[in-house]
Amino acid sequence: MALRDQLRILVVDDMSTSRGLIMQALDAMGIRQVGYATDGQSALQSLEAKPVHLVISDYNMPGMDGLQFLQAMRKNARTKGLGFILITGRADREIIETGRRLGMNNFIKKPFTPPELKACIEAVVGRL
Repeated sequence: MALRDQLRILVVDDMSTSRGLIMQALDAMGIRQVGYATDGQSALQSLEAKPVHLVISDYNMPGMDGLQFLQAMRKNARTKGLGFILITGRADREIIETGRRLGMNNFIKKPFTPPELKACIEAVVGRL
């Protein structure tokens, strides 16, 4: 069974258009076990209920940004080992360095193409 058939991903983004584009790209890659959350807090609740292998999260979200969400994930014993990719329109050095310090596995800058997203995911989980 291919990795893409087993891989479970949670997409976290408050913008339905962005979330839809990411989910559409994942579907085109053959990744079918994809869930989503619209903010960090509901994503944490979702992860408690149904663990995944990889989280793809937007940086700029209301309430809890992507780095605060990552920090909360890394503090929780059940979610601290999950893969984490940050999506940001502002790939500032400070954001990336903070993300790495908090345990981010990879990041991708908006706008991106589906092949770029695939390469970003494969750098974390292995070849799809």
